[in-house]
Amino acid sequence: MTVTIAGVGAALPSAVLGNDHFAPLDTSHEWIVKRTGIHTRHWLGPGETLADLAEQASREALADAGRSAHEIDHVVVSTVTPDRVTPGIAPELATRLGAPGPPALDLNAACAGFLYALDYGCALIETGRAHCVLVCAAEALSRITDRTDRSTAVLFGDAAGAVVLSSTGADGSERPRFLLGSDGRHTDLLYADLEDRVLRMSGREVYEFAVDTMAGQTRKVLAECGLTTADIDCFIGHQANVRILRAVAAALDIPQARSQISIDKVGNTSSASIPFALWQARGAGRLRPGDRIVMAAFGAGFVWGAGVIRWKATPNTAVQTQEETCPT
Repeated sequence: MTVTIAGVGAALPSAVLGNDHFAPLDTSHEWIVKRTGIHTRHWLGPGETLADLAEQASREALADAGRSAHEIDHVVVSTVTPDRVTPGIAPELATRLGAPGPPALDLNAACAGFLYALDYGCALIETGRAHCVLVCAAEALSRITDRTDRSTAVLFGDAAGAVVLSSTGADGSERPRFLLGSDGRHTDLLYADLEDRVLRMSGREVYEFAVDTMAGQTRKVLAECGLTTADIDCFIGHQANVRILRAVAAALDIPQARSQISIDKVGNTSSASIPFALWQARGAGRLRPGDRIVMAAFGAGFVWGAGVIRWKATPNTAVQTQEETCPT
């Protein structure tokens, strides 16, 4: 039994912050765009919660997939910025949607969290323990942003993105494949601690690690599937910095037409960045049923991942030749 992304949704807070908002930090719109590619970002306002965004994105994903909340077997939410220390967002999200008491959990794998959640959701379906899994990434990085630090304050935004994973009902077809990893030796390069609760980052070191890791892991996961970058219909990297995205695409020889960038309008939204970019790609008409999507991400920890999965595959579009089938 294999798995496809059957639907996608996204949500943003109402407040939009342009680059001029950060002028008191001795910066400018031109400086920010040149170094990050970011023009605007959205931050939660008074009375808005992350659960609100997660619900909106998840309802859209269910509608796009043609599914009802009663069909959800499992809910996974990736976040590092929940509304409460405990309980997590996932149980509340399931209840808001009207799902009949499914297992629901939050997952924290920093900016790579969405790929970790996808891997978990796909495993549930592939092993027959679920048939429909809702995966939502919801982040409010404005909650842990040092608004006085010019090097980081301009980077981060709030957003939610969600996908519905479902079985294609096709045995022997191309299965999703994910490579995940970690290296705790680099914890001090990107972190938020319990004392001051804001993100601290060593930019140059993170940049170099991100480019090398995202490109390297993408090559590895493609090789394990017997694929090359020519087989990618849509590449989506974690939207941390436009320079990182362009460097990774160049290293992999992926043309701009097959690489989705969303950071310009929303900034770095941590684990929500990949599903949000997927949502943008769908809205722009860049996805066709059966398209092969390749994703790559890195995050604090360090943690990282890369994966291959089909978009809205059916039993017919999922079937591949033996040479193109990922190992089980």
